[in-house]
Amino acid sequence: MKPVRSSYDVVIVGGGHNGLVAAAYLARAGRSVLLFERQPRIGGAAVSARVFAGFDARLSRYSYLVSLLPRSIVNDLGLRFVTARRSVSSYTPVGEQGLLVSSAHARTEASFARFTGSQREFRAWQGFYGAIGRMARRVFPSLTRPLPSRDELRTIVADQALWEGVFERPLGETIESTFIDDTVRGVVLTDALIGTFTRAHDPSLRQNRCFLYHVIGGGTGQWEVPVGGMGALTDTLAVAARSAGAEIITACEVTKIDTDDTTAEVEFCEGRVGARHVLVNAAPFVLAELLGDSTPRKPAGAQLKVNMLLRRLPRLHDLHVGPREAFSGTFHLGESYTQLDRAYREAAMGRIPSVPPAEIYCHTLTDPTIVASDSATRGMHTLTLFGLHAHADLFAVDPEGAKTGMVNATLAHLDSVLAEPITDCLAVDENGAPCMEALTPPDLERELGLPGGHIFHRELAFPYLPNEADPTDPATRWGVSTDHRNIFLCGAGAIRGGGVSGIPGHNAAMAVLEDGHPTWARTSI
Repeated sequence: MKPVRSSYDVVIVGGGHNGLVAAAYLARAGRSVLLFERQPRIGGAAVSARVFAGFDARLSRYSYLVSLLPRSIVNDLGLRFVTARRSVSSYTPVGEQGLLVSSAHARTEASFARFTGSQREFRAWQGFYGAIGRMARRVFPSLTRPLPSRDELRTIVADQALWEGVFERPLGETIESTFIDDTVRGVVLTDALIGTFTRAHDPSLRQNRCFLYHVIGGGTGQWEVPVGGMGALTDTLAVAARSAGAEIITACEVTKIDTDDTTAEVEFCEGRVGARHVLVNAAPFVLAELLGDSTPRKPAGAQLKVNMLLRRLPRLHDLHVGPREAFSGTFHLGESYTQLDRAYREAAMGRIPSVPPAEIYCHTLTDPTIVASDSATRGMHTLTLFGLHAHADLFAVDPEGAKTGMVNATLAHLDSVLAEPITDCLAVDENGAPCMEALTPPDLERELGLPGGHIFHRELAFPYLPNEADPTDPATRWGVSTDHRNIFLCGAGAIRGGGVSGIPGHNAAMAVLEDGHPTWARTSI
């Protein structure tokens, strides 16, 4: 398939959910839009896939949960997409007992008392997350507006102690001054480590930035299950973009971008096409390669993803919590404060962590439609595991050997908190193989084009204008600028990027519409 035109107002490189959001907004605003996706299908990391032969189970294969997607984007674009709230926030097993945090206040309070032996940690938990909730309600709406200055965001937060604890000092200081229990401290810290290789007291504050984006989504911090799987979002986004007039070409890789900062030419699999603006839904490292610029240091991801299909949920050692309740939320594994620090230090020294930390999600307990009705009736469930501190460097010499070692160590620790081995619960596909696949940073780089397997494309940034930024430049104001005047980031590498949010795609579209039209108003769409 070739483009209909020789030149477009906007060419978008990458058909992940952010690229599709940008395409839909811009086409609705009357711009001519062409989007290229190198894979045979759109979606990027936000896809549903039938991974295991013989089973109609649509796993959210790469990205799992939704928190940061603003309702305004869903409404603006008329998306047929909903999420379902989990009844349990998290469960953390330790030996033959565990800590449960659920939507039922009394149930959570009782679990804290049984697990910690007092009410002290529960009161500290309420106070801490009460303040975090207030911050989330204030900060989240700013993510789809021009970037505030640092002082403006501090005014928005309106809590000096919280500002210092989240934006100025290593998060570990706040956690240690607020909580005593090692497991409770670890549950709090995990939000600072998902997709980020760091530690509680990192002076760079990369853990703080990761934590911020994990606790402000939707103004509540709730992480929800995409009904129908993650592919339901990108499918409806593609419909919205095409209905508005955007052209989408799949199975076609962009190989080069030339620009004089006024107009650009994009080289693709079958030729070249011109553009006023180019939006890049890929990592800045990839953009530099496309431009022929000196490439920045290659980022490195630090996660293990394991997708499973179970015949049934496994039994637990903990007799106070049943499997359906334990796996309904985020199942924390090896994520006490001490375990997280030890795993980080071991990985930093080039060793597979002795107890790899991980989080497990069972989407089918919230959305049974992910598996076919006959499978659901038989008690089958999907299980997805996100392992932390699986740094890309660990897989550099022997990728498959390191993967096997990491998976085995992770499953061994999972078995230690179960009353039966997880492998006994796995379904078997039509070829006789256990229904489990593992993905490491090299796999994510090969399959999704993520440099170093980094799911955020590069290190996250606080959601305010950098000190040296020009607030009059539209791309800078919206946090999507590059070194070139007419090339914008619209993916996770933008400021306020990361996660399944659509925010970078929205903000890149707003910058395009504002560029050259300073009086343009968002209500004109």
